[in-house]
Amino acid sequence: MSTTDTSLTATHPTSGNQWVLASNNKGKLAEFKRLFAEANLDVTIVPQGQLDIEDAIEDGLSFVENAIIKARHASRISGLPAIADDSGLCVPALGNAPGIYSARYAGEHGNDGKNNAKLIADLQPIRAAKPDAPIKGTFVCVLAMVRHADDPLPIVAQGLWHGEILDTLHGDGGFGYDPLFWLPDLQASAASLSAADKNSISHRGQAIQQLLAQLPL
Repeated sequence: MSTTDTSLTATHPTSGNQWVLASNNKGKLAEFKRLFAEANLDVTIVPQGQLDIEDAIEDGLSFVENAIIKARHASRISGLPAIADDSGLCVPALGNAPGIYSARYAGEHGNDGKNNAKLIADLQPIRAAKPDAPIKGTFVCVLAMVRHADDPLPIVAQGLWHGEILDTLHGDGGFGYDPLFWLPDLQASAASLSAADKNSISHRGQAIQQLLAQLPL
């Protein structure tokens, strides 16, 4: 990725800052680029891949733990403040799986097709037992921001996006589980929303607004 394509800039009273965004996920980077462009920050946010930072080992047991692990990892290598996202889909009928393993639910990291197929297959017995009952699901996004690698007080923000899980793909936008995530109020899947509409209501959009509200003026 080039610097022109991936650096995210906005305006804020504190000037001259650079922060690292601890993600190499192209779908997330595209969403963050749009979301941070609307934020009131005077900060250049640089994706970690642009600094040749590899993904951290995510060995936490919660979204919060993994977000902090990733933020500290990126900050330690870069020497800069870092923001990290850990997100996924929780389905109560499956014990909140795929949860923190959402990106590698089918065993191969980032294979949306296989992950969606596994989710559909795992939900088939539940649908067969209660064919008329909607299956609930929640997209979760936790953002962690550390000022330095050993920051004892990370800023943590969380967004939750509630919907239902479809049994077939719907829509050709978004990424991940978006084609299976149905929004009854809108009669649309997450994958059929425009980028602007999705960002205004999504788990990631909510988490960014919470994070920004906690930043010092």
